[in-house]
Amino acid sequence: MSQKIFLAGAAGAIGRRLVPLLVRDGHRVFGTTRSTARVADIEALGATPLIVDVFDADALVRAVREAEPDIVIHQLTDLSSGLEQDPEAARRANARLRREGTANLVGAAIAAGAGRFVAQSIAWAYAPGPTPYTEDAPLDVGAEGARHTTIVEGVVPLERAVLDASGLDGIVLRYGQLYGPGTWTQTPDGASPLHVDAAASAAALAIDHGAPGVYNIADEGGVVSVGKAMTELGWSPAFRLDRSDSAITV
Repeated sequence: MSQKIFLAGAAGAIGRRLVPLLVRDGHRVFGTTRSTARVADIEALGATPLIVDVFDADALVRAVREAEPDIVIHQLTDLSSGLEQDPEAARRANARLRREGTANLVGAAIAAGAGRFVAQSIAWAYAPGPTPYTEDAPLDVGAEGARHTTIVEGVVPLERAVLDASGLDGIVLRYGQLYGPGTWTQTPDGASPLHVDAAASAAALAIDHGAPGVYNIADEGGVVSVGKAMTELGWSPAFRLDRSDSAITV
């Protein structure tokens, strides 16, 4: 069934792979960016571009209300502003986006009457324990240093905002370490690697599959269990975009 999708982060690594999937499935997609330079890219992918800053809560509410989406998808991160030059500043910026930006986006989704909210989280936030980690394993809320910034200041408030939202079916996708087109590496890396196309596929499936809750999304054989996503979302870590999908190399 065709639906209206508000995709926050349409020009990001996952967003660029996700838009063609949504368009292919007949959905009308409104894709956000903060940069006018990305407007043409989003249009080329087949979405309607919207320039909005997730930290501007009033403007965000207006944008989401105008789009009147059935589904809101959150694929925003803020790691492009100096991860190599100033890692701690980049982590703080990304944690703020996850904490404050997610709260604003959830509020806008509720104000616009959306029924479902799909958000990106991470699969390496679990507390030390037996592996593979399932979704009910505890997060590492006692982490210190850089890991505290990422998990306690970013991931935990993001997930709570989504899963506790009144009137929304909230789904959290805990992504592994991305590889593939538009990411940091072209080959699997990390304890729970994930191809960017498979990440996009999980978000597309979560539109109308799966009960509200948390799903690990990563390659099989890593430190997280992905059986729940494979069973309930019908997801496969082997998914790759077909060359027939339009504008996938943007």
